[in-house]
Amino acid sequence: MHKGLIVQKFGGSSVANVERIQNVAKRVVAYRRQGYDMVVVVSALGDTTDELVKLADQINAEPSEREMDMLLSTGEQISVALLAMAIHKLGLEAISFTGSQVGIITDTSHTRARIIKINVDKIKEELAKGKIVIVAGFQGVTLNQDITTLGRGGSDLTAVALAKELGADECEIYTDVEGIYTTDPRIESAARKLEAVTYDEMLEMASLGAQVMQARSIEVAKKFNVPIHVRSSFSDKTGTMIIKEVKRMEDVVVSGVTLNKSEAKITVCNVPDRPGAAAKIFKELSEAGVSVDMIVQNVSHLRQTDISFTVSKANLPRAAKLTQKIAKKINAGDVLQDEFIARISIVGVGMKSHPGVAAAMFDTLARHKINIEMISTSDISISCIIQKRFAETAVRSLHGKFGLAK
Repeated sequence: MHKGLIVQKFGGSSVANVERIQNVAKRVVAYRRQGYDMVVVVSALGDTTDELVKLADQINAEPSEREMDMLLSTGEQISVALLAMAIHKLGLEAISFTGSQVGIITDTSHTRARIIKINVDKIKEELAKGKIVIVAGFQGVTLNQDITTLGRGGSDLTAVALAKELGADECEIYTDVEGIYTTDPRIESAARKLEAVTYDEMLEMASLGAQVMQARSIEVAKKFNVPIHVRSSFSDKTGTMIIKEVKRMEDVVVSGVTLNKSEAKITVCNVPDRPGAAAKIFKELSEAGVSVDMIVQNVSHLRQTDISFTVSKANLPRAAKLTQKIAKKINAGDVLQDEFIARISIVGVGMKSHPGVAAAMFDTLARHKINIEMISTSDISISCIIQKRFAETAVRSLHGKFGLAK
């Protein structure tokens, strides 16, 4: 009896060792035996990707991005083959493919490629033979047959894109937590699992530091309305649904608190206060591929101003070097850097209709003697840059203030 098609994605922690791979195989086989067609996307085993990055770093601190993709894509090739073997051992037919074998065609931006199209004919052929199809996540191929990778968390994107192309009934993302929580349960033990969250909220949470899903995968899911079920690979409990709209009580203003400790702040002092000075800084950074996040410019009193902005910590050495060069060109002063910062954010669709949320957030931080260095807002989120040593206190106090506990 045919029940429909399910795309499942298993992250690195779900396939970290032999026992866990066998555990995943059992779960997939159970679904197949219920009559579902199964397409399974797998990440590299445990910390394989990080270990490969370390290895590259020992050889060359600035490796070519093309070769990095060549190297990193091997991680998933190992896990798909092992999972296929584990499924064979349980008596069912399975076949593993790399991203390029399946026909996940991407642009040529190595290490952060975008999917252009997917040719799902091969997958459909194998499904028609009754096989479970296992696809390497996080990778694709250019039209010139160069292997590419889709950026950190890219397996989520592979799964969502396949679910869309195959018209799957559901896309399940398996991870080591039981769903999406109001905040990181490791920081706040009273964090509560959300039954459902909107694409918009999840997109904000993901881009503001919640590490459960890759932001780009949520963009694709939202665009094509692919419902996502985030759940634990270590239990059978229902997780969190990510969908278009969530029916909630009127008084739910904030859905979650996120924390991101992987950013750093750069300040350019004494920038000449004239048109085009700021443009020059950010144009050159963007041309060098450095993504800038929050920007704050101080009010100018003496025809000079300070400009601060945040970048990812990984980009700090490059960004700081570049900014020093630009500062000289435009006759600005010193360039300062601070990597002991954290971004604390509150997210919630309910904010749109509730004034006073920002005031409540700032007041809560002030009561805990936490200074705010930068602020940025969107329709459904408010973020503050604070000193890293106050990060956990900030998470717990805001979680309490907005009544997010169990």
